[in-house]
Amino acid sequence: MPQNTSGVAPPGDQLKRELGKWALTAIGVNQVIGSGIFRLPADLAASAGGWSPFLVGGVGLASLLIALCFAEVSSRFEATGGSYLYTRAAFGRFLAFEVGWMLWFVRVASWASVLNVLALSLAFYWPAFAAGVPRAVLITGVVVAFAAINILGIRLSSLVVNAFTIGKLLPLMIFVAIGLFFVDGERLQPSGAVPMVDLATGALLLIFAFGGYETVPVPAGEAKDPRTAVPFALVMTVISVTIVMVLVQVVALGTLETLEGSSTPLADAAGRFMGPMGAMLLTVGAVISTSGNSMGQALSGSRSLFALAEQGDIPRFFGYVHPGYRTPATAILVTCAISLVLALSGTFVALAAASAVARLLVYVATCAATIRLRQARFETAVKPATFWLPGGPTIPILAILISLSILFGATRTQLISGTSALLVGAVLYLVAVRGSAPRRTV
Repeated sequence: MPQNTSGVAPPGDQLKRELGKWALTAIGVNQVIGSGIFRLPADLAASAGGWSPFLVGGVGLASLLIALCFAEVSSRFEATGGSYLYTRAAFGRFLAFEVGWMLWFVRVASWASVLNVLALSLAFYWPAFAAGVPRAVLITGVVVAFAAINILGIRLSSLVVNAFTIGKLLPLMIFVAIGLFFVDGERLQPSGAVPMVDLATGALLLIFAFGGYETVPVPAGEAKDPRTAVPFALVMTVISVTIVMVLVQVVALGTLETLEGSSTPLADAAGRFMGPMGAMLLTVGAVISTSGNSMGQALSGSRSLFALAEQGDIPRFFGYVHPGYRTPATAILVTCAISLVLALSGTFVALAAASAVARLLVYVATCAATIRLRQARFETAVKPATFWLPGGPTIPILAILISLSILFGATRTQLISGTSALLVGAVLYLVAVRGSAPRRTV
């Protein structure tokens, strides 16, 4: 039997493999389409005007190039971890630890942020949820509920994610299906050239808005046929989201004259052609979307922590699997507990800013791993790809260049926060990993 030289342990049989390709697609769509889509059309209209639908399509295509790199490299792996595993096989433990750490760290901070957005959204109708004990009870209840769902089984978690995904897509589809009949074609006409600065601003907004599909490979250890299901789900996620976002932008732009200045653009647009019930439908959709994103953060964040333990890069305690439900119980509880503390304390604000650097690291490392793992010396270290990109290194190189554009859109706060998180990760690596031998399995 050939020697495994990648340092990546093959998947065990601890977790149940119950996720199909469409369940993984739902996880991806749920993570990409969050509450932001209900605000984004106004920002895009302000930046690109009538060109905004084309801009959405263009950035969707650029995101697809990155997702295609994820698709090829993911077709070589069957275990939980996503980009962390790919980086470990291609570039070794340290860089992989940083990727795995940032994947988990950002999920925890982002979930805390999403929990607060959910509280504020509900406070619009029930002001008591804005602060104090009611806010704390609401956030705690959501975290406890999602922790329990995750522990009770990946099948139940998948069903809940599916329900949230349908729940957030249905209002958007109704918005599009009815709104297309009320679109003013003249508002969709691009009027002259858009200043490059404004165009770049809109494009960078969209690069962040399309983020989230990188979580699709993370629970691969719970997928029935990960080497084919994960690539399918990655591609379908980006294509589906692109179609939805283009259509939503067309309807919002074509029906709401004051789109650029609206703080609730979809609700305002729906109110124009569906009345108060339409506005209410989109408002409820935003709440469902936020809730679904919260569930997705719990699922992907806990699996990122579990992967670090499964590969021996953090204490095995974090990789404990419930003997009955066969879910990563300790990783789920730790992830949920830390997110809850951050959400209630408000300390997530600065931490969530690290997402820009984290996404940059994950994208670039994965695209680079796509090229590196094609080399002959990795033939015995990882499985052969079942999904191949044409054109040699062309697509991965283009994807890396697109990923690097995140640097130009990152604020000083985001760069400082992200760099600080990487330094913390380096310290954790020295403490938790340096003294132990990497896990290598024949």
